[in-house]
Amino acid sequence: MKETKNRRLYGSWGCIAVFVSVSVAGLIIDQLTKAVALKYLSDGRRIPVLDGAIFLQLYRNSGASLGFASAATSAIAILALLACAALVVAAIRTDSPWWSLALGLAFAGADGNLIDRLIYSTGFMNGKVVDFIDYGWSIGNVADVFLTLAALVFVVLIVSGHPLRTPPAESARHE
Repeated sequence: MKETKNRRLYGSWGCIAVFVSVSVAGLIIDQLTKAVALKYLSDGRRIPVLDGAIFLQLYRNSGASLGFASAATSAIAILALLACAALVVAAIRTDSPWWSLALGLAFAGADGNLIDRLIYSTGFMNGKVVDFIDYGWSIGNVADVFLTLAALVFVVLIVSGHPLRTPPAESARHE
């Protein structure tokens, strides 16, 4: 019985390690790519990628996805802060490495854009997000890619019935 509890505890710590590793790696990648974009695209250049299917071009977005709610930058930042807190709580509670992965991706995306809103702020959390990947119909960044990947993994986990946490009845059977 004690060994099973220790395994579950190690499993929880393993899931937290997955969340932290994915979050930190994602934040580093996001912030590095934004720094490179600021350095090399600030002059207004537009660089074609994939035979012009995608372009690299610097844009400062005060709104949410697709420029939505651009007049509510501070509110978006507060919502992102609350989302990050909720993601941390969920990451602590899960015992699924797959949920930990998805939560880590979502945290890296939400926090990556929140960091921009804080460090480029001229008032109360009103900074603009550094976007530089022009898809033709939208301009985003690596944090947005992480958020999209997280959403896809969330959908797969939910549709496949993969629980955030092993149900108590099931874990009791293993003791």
